Amino acid sequence: MSNHVMERESFASWFMRKLTLGMSWSEYARSLVTPFNIVAALILLIGLPVIATRFLYGLASVTHASNDYPWGIILGWGLFGGVPLSATGFIMGTAFYIFGFRRYKPLLRLGLLTGFMGYFFAVVYLLVDLGRPWRIYYPMIIGFGTASVLFLVAWHVATYLTVQFLEFSEAILEWLKSRRLYRWATMITIAMTIAGIILSTLHQSALGALFLLAPGKLHPLWYSSYIPHLFLSSAVYAALVMVIAVSFLIARYMPHVCDDNFLKNLDPLTIGLGKGAAIGMYVYFALKMVALAHDDNWSLLNTTYGYWYLVEVLGFVIIPALILTYGVKKESPGIVRFGAFYSIAGVILNRINVSIIAFNWQLPDHLHHIVPPLTEVIMVLTIVTIHILVFRWIVRRMPVTYEHPEYKELHH
Repeated sequence: MSNHVMERESFASWFMRKLTLGMSWSEYARSLVTPFNIVAALILLIGLPVIATRFLYGLASVTHASNDYPWGIILGWGLFGGVPLSATGFIMGTAFYIFGFRRYKPLLRLGLLTGFMGYFFAVVYLLVDLGRPWRIYYPMIIGFGTASVLFLVAWHVATYLTVQFLEFSEAILEWLKSRRLYRWATMITIAMTIAGIILSTLHQSALGALFLLAPGKLHPLWYSSYIPHLFLSSAVYAALVMVIAVSFLIARYMPHVCDDNFLKNLDPLTIGLGKGAAIGMYVYFALKMVALAHDDNWSLLNTTYGYWYLVEVLGFVIIPALILTYGVKKESPGIVRFGAFYSIAGVILNRINVSIIAFNWQLPDHLHHIVPPLTEVIMVLTIVTIHILVFRWIVRRMPVTYEHPEYKELHH
């Protein structure tokens, strides 16, 4: 047998060991039989045919979206709710590389991965909603819609996905033990971080700018000329609470992929992130009040939609901000984590309010369209399950929550 064939076989066996975590195929197959994986398999068994139905028979076969109600739960949850929670990459990268918060290094790659995966699956939700994913190149390359805000968002997300992949490439190259490419990856880190700041701030606000095109459709309590600023400011604290939540879940359910540095520093780092998130939430609340005062919509608070607006602003912004503040003052990671999960619910509620509940609120059949059909919920649950499975697959293999022993000297 030639040396070339032997090298190919050696590389193939090495790469398969990387994929199976050093186990034989039979051992790896047995390791996959867990309660979580069984539930995930059942969800995929039901959900994948529903997604296939959407592509075979059109969006109307699985949702009740229409020209009047374009944003179903697919985009209300997956795009508008997912994008602010995916700002973790640019927030953690900016904090570490630009502002020099070096003590947050254990959470840096987790933030980058969370952001990259969040944006990637936001694109998945968008393609499921739009259909014809094989035509994605056309509006981006051939049919330039330069006057469209959505065109701007699409290009920003596509470019930012590339930037985030390059930012996270250090972990991939460490996993593959490619030292030559790794050196190149470290050289472009600062440039990619700066590019991420520019792109992320632009498209976070551009998502809000989409609704500036619909002043008569979005309820006045949520419509404001400040909505791009509100979307951007909420994304900042959303990123911080998302890092708190994801890091807790990893440490709680996957401690074997975390090193001592990650686990020992998690509690004080959680409190530090909670402090930043609380400040961000107070700033966001102040902007909400400025927007309300600017448009002089105080009288609308004493209406049905006004009561719901107060539930969002007081119940899901001020209360979790106070919980985070209390947790920071008491130096209690548990309270901060509770406040973080609560805050995440508030971000999702705001985006669903803007894209679904308060959109075309005056139409007579509006209440019917607020509640999504079961098939649409199943599609969202299926994509969420795939998201978790892919995220967990990466974290189990790549140096995300631990330092690769062969590259430690290059990190310090």
